[in-house]
Amino acid sequence: MKKNISDYNLIELESILKEYGEKPFRAKQIFSFVSAGSSISDITVIPKELRERLKEDFFDSTLTIIKTLTSKDGTIKFLFLLNDGNVIEGVLMKYKYGNTLCVSTQVGCRMHCAFCASTINGLVRNMSAGEILSEVIAVNKYLGGGLSDKRQITNVVLMGSGEPLDNYDNVVKFIRLLSEKDGLNVSPRNVSLSTSGLCKEMYKLAEEKLPVNLTVSLHNPFDSERKKIMPVANKYSVSEIIKACDNYFEKTGRRYIFEYVLIKDKTATKECADELIRLLKGKPCHVNLIRLNEVKENNLSGISDKDAYRFLGLLEKGGLSATLRRKIGEDIDGACGQLRRRYIMETEEKRREENES
Repeated sequence: MKKNISDYNLIELESILKEYGEKPFRAKQIFSFVSAGSSISDITVIPKELRERLKEDFFDSTLTIIKTLTSKDGTIKFLFLLNDGNVIEGVLMKYKYGNTLCVSTQVGCRMHCAFCASTINGLVRNMSAGEILSEVIAVNKYLGGGLSDKRQITNVVLMGSGEPLDNYDNVVKFIRLLSEKDGLNVSPRNVSLSTSGLCKEMYKLAEEKLPVNLTVSLHNPFDSERKKIMPVANKYSVSEIIKACDNYFEKTGRRYIFEYVLIKDKTATKECADELIRLLKGKPCHVNLIRLNEVKENNLSGISDKDAYRFLGLLEKGGLSATLRRKIGEDIDGACGQLRRRYIMETEEKRREENES
């Protein structure tokens, strides 16, 4: 069965090429070209015989951009096709300080958060480290970027489809591959990892010596209410999550961030604001408020901008560091999983029509 060459770091490639009877310097050539977005066929600095040998064992490329949607605010959504026919998505967000790419870490998701489109059809499979990396490589190339100082992607957030810590080993290897100096060379400090609160893996991550920015999807400070929108809350309580976050700060020196989606009559109440203040005041953390990207299947409603800023004001008055995330990509299915879900539905409809004709 063929593998993805982007799954392998420089040392691993040297070992593979040694088995081929090739010199170690070929590994650096291959790693650099793949990191810059070249398929195996395009690596013309290596002998044709070696290219053909590699293509016997590896896919020519890891993924393909099959669709892009550009928002009026400059946000670009990408639909990627993997070698097994599955599709995933990523989102490019342009800021004054650089370009941030939001990547997927799983095909689908099994967390079943009520407000998310990624999880509607459940988890299909984990993505490999190289598949996650190839999202960054493909968009960097799409923007005309290369390696090192010519790289166009400055920051990466693991906030697309999937729960990163549910795919722990592949995600950690991805972060290490991403930071390889002969590759894209993105510092872990420029990487944000978002989790729904898998405490066991959060403690494990703190020991990896990877100073990534830890972001936790909290979304409700009350365990009883959080369970209604996030099934993971049945395993880990809010207090357990905060302890795991405090441990992460102690081990890494990195403050942590809580993502908090504003849902009408569920998470945006004064009672919720008061409880957040009680739990988090004095902690080395920041609260990032998010307006709900409404998904028709979940029957949840967002709140007005006026009410969102009112909620923000309550937190700030209570002494918390907090911001309201700006709206981006609303006109291009900006929420996680929406573009992928629409593509799958359209493909299934087309297949049914072909079978009926």
